Amino acid sequence: MSFSSFRNAFSHQLNAAKKRAFSTTTAQAKRTNWIPMAAGVTAAAGVLYYSTTSVRADSKKALIGDDQWVDLKLKSFHDESHNTRRFFFELPSEEHVLGLEVASCVLTKFTRPQNGKNVIRPYTPVSQPEDTGFVEFVIKRYEKGLMTNHLFSLQPNDTLAFKGPIQKYKWTPNMHKQIALLGGGSGITPLYQLMHHIAKHPEDKTKVHLFYCNVTEGDILIKKELEEIEKQHPNQFEITYLLDNPPKNWKGETGYITRELLERKMFKPTDEDVKVFVCGPPPMYDAISGNKKSPSDQGELTGILADMGFSKDQVFKF
Repeated sequence: MSFSSFRNAFSHQLNAAKKRAFSTTTAQAKRTNWIPMAAGVTAAAGVLYYSTTSVRADSKKALIGDDQWVDLKLKSFHDESHNTRRFFFELPSEEHVLGLEVASCVLTKFTRPQNGKNVIRPYTPVSQPEDTGFVEFVIKRYEKGLMTNHLFSLQPNDTLAFKGPIQKYKWTPNMHKQIALLGGGSGITPLYQLMHHIAKHPEDKTKVHLFYCNVTEGDILIKKELEEIEKQHPNQFEITYLLDNPPKNWKGETGYITRELLERKMFKPTDEDVKVFVCGPPPMYDAISGNKKSPSDQGELTGILADMGFSKDQVFKF
């Protein structure tokens, strides 16, 4: 599906959402002048705290948050779908970790040869903080995306500049009894890192429900990893997939996240110690929670979650 079709799907549903309180849009969308702060390809900023107990105390960090750019070499890549690729970048040595915390984003940079201007974009790795020797990303290519087109032009041994990490949300085990993750398209990456982190730490009993929206089944990113978590922890993790254009015999939900769906499948705002995390393109925020004012300002809570009675403190926008 072209980017224009993707954007049109969002726009159509967003207009419908403005007319009726219960609907939302969660297909892929991207504005060429929008620089988000933390989804796998282009989503909102977001970073969660990672308990360092899983990272060896003597690990060397490639990134230490000192505002310095570090060049990393592309080791390998392979295609996940017609427009999505999995990239593996080498760290300075086999003993190095990247230095990020779970769901934290890093900044990437390259200089355009046409005009000498820098292009800087954030991405969330899908590898874990304790992984040594490499960092892994799953990135979707956009027709007019300067960084994604550059990334897809890279060959093994080419380098890309990285800086970070950037932390936004401090996660500690069992800080909430239940969390809901509302994701659209490439906004899955920080949500996945949080899910993966909770799944790998048996002491964290947080119950997790992911609502993940895409246009087609082929657009679902890291599906194998998501389903493995749900399979291994069926009493703790639940995933609801939603497709705008589902195939025949589709067993998930059809359409977009609605108030009716959330009231039917998600916890209530009056339940004890709950939190909702949202990550996706701007129209999704407009309908579900309202957009952030800036990377450091969550803005007011609006949209479906506000209509359902959730408070600003109960929602975090990546």
